[in-house]
Amino acid sequence: MKNNYRIVAQNRKANYEYFIEQEYNAGIVLQGSEIKSLRTCGANIQDSHIELNENELYIHNLNIAQYRLATVFRHEPSRKKKLLLNRKEINKIGGKIKLKGFTCIPLVLYINDKNYAKLKIAVAKGKKLYDKRQSIRDRENKREEMRIVKERIVRTTREQS
Repeated sequence: MKNNYRIVAQNRKANYEYFIEQEYNAGIVLQGSEIKSLRTCGANIQDSHIELNENELYIHNLNIAQYRLATVFRHEPSRKKKLLLNRKEINKIGGKIKLKGFTCIPLVLYINDKNYAKLKIAVAKGKKLYDKRQSIRDRENKREEMRIVKERIVRTTREQS
């Protein structure tokens, strides 16, 4: 099965700040002007977080810009929004969140092939400073390896011609 979706917003710092334990796909309860604004890519999930409240998951600070063509029925840009998951998944996430050091963060906000807004969320554990330094070191080493491989390919093609 092929995944056809269009990314609206991405949390690029998530892999740098956290160890990702488990990922889930969740639906979002939106108002009419919010989904229209999402289709024009007007969202920011950088500072948002997910909380468990009365056995329901809510995302806070998901900033969806106001739809400029909306008339009287405009939405509040950073209101809390309910996430739609199975009861089993909510219980798993809730159990993990209650453990020390774990949190639930949004990774990607996207619109799937059926034109539904979905949010990829993750249960994650925060990294310490030395873990972040190691991530940077690994990334730089990978870049250096790719640069060396590219130089070798260019050198061999020049020698062949």
